[in-house]
Amino acid sequence: MQPIATEVLIIGGGLAGLCAAIHLSKAGFEVILIEKNSYPKHKVCGEYVSNEVLPYLEFLGIDVFAEGAKRISKFELTTTNNKTISANLPLGGFGMSRYCLDAILAEKAQENGTRIVQDTVTDIQFEAHNFSVATKTGNTYRSKISIAAFGKRSNLDVTMNREFIQKKSPYLGVKTHIKAEFPEDLVALHNFKGGYCGLSKVESNAINLCYITTFKAFKKHKDIESFQEEVLFKNKALKHIFENSRPVFDVPLTISQISFETKSPVENHILMCGDSAGMIHPLCGNGMGMAIRSAQLASQLIIEYLENRIPSREALEHQYTKQWNANFSQRLSMGHAIAAIFRNDSLAALLLGLLKLCPWMLPKIIKRTHGKPMQVT
Repeated sequence: MQPIATEVLIIGGGLAGLCAAIHLSKAGFEVILIEKNSYPKHKVCGEYVSNEVLPYLEFLGIDVFAEGAKRISKFELTTTNNKTISANLPLGGFGMSRYCLDAILAEKAQENGTRIVQDTVTDIQFEAHNFSVATKTGNTYRSKISIAAFGKRSNLDVTMNREFIQKKSPYLGVKTHIKAEFPEDLVALHNFKGGYCGLSKVESNAINLCYITTFKAFKKHKDIESFQEEVLFKNKALKHIFENSRPVFDVPLTISQISFETKSPVENHILMCGDSAGMIHPLCGNGMGMAIRSAQLASQLIIEYLENRIPSREALEHQYTKQWNANFSQRLSMGHAIAAIFRNDSLAALLLGLLKLCPWMLPKIIKRTHGKPMQVT
């Protein structure tokens, strides 16, 4: 069977992969995107997006508010000892489910000419200045450029022998949608011993409830319900939400082995995007924004390379790595620092006490984990 040729091959159809597909196909390049799942699909995700991405989404032809996204301007934080701290978000954001947003982006990508293939990539090789990609169904694809946007962890991370995949991660995530009374303009972060839980409304008027904890904390309890009742309910705000809501999902979604280890933005000449390139701790609430911004960085440079305005693949990879680090390394460092503080009950209490005394500090901390509105050229 002859290999299927394309200019750009994207592995993974989440936010980063789809935004890159829209951008590149909009610029007139031939794009094939391989995604193992069909659309629409729910994913474990905080489903809050910083407004920094709005200019770029508009450039891509996406109006999230026309699709029902909730405008979010306020932030609330509760502590393990039931103290509450509130602030206005410096830039604001919006709430939209991955079920809805991914489907909208996939439709736009196909409208632009992207070919979306439902399949699983099993191997990717770089030889003679081209990529050769094998899939589970037995197809082979060849491309000049390859983007990896396959998420937090994948079998391809093992195949590529990426350094972070060698280390076991202690984190697991749980996500569900619930119906309850909750302000549309609020994103809330509720801390509990061993983790934190985020809540915000999405386009369906459901509340996205997503929490992260460690396997060590979770395994002491027989199931999710026991863990929630015995651990999460010690935070009175969370207990109130759970006791005064009804579930939308039959069962919560779960994901394990979530890694916040440092990753490389380029692996074997493949440009890594979204969570494949690096994950910020969910308590910073900006993973979706980072994924979308990384797609813009990669797409703009790929266009310059394919139009011979970047002289070599080496220069392309160097510029992408440089721009990725300039945009995200400080955010990731801040995310690691905040997460480390919240893992230590004494330090967390000290920080939260300081924020109570100096509430002006909270917006400044939030700014350090977010970017400015994306420039579109």
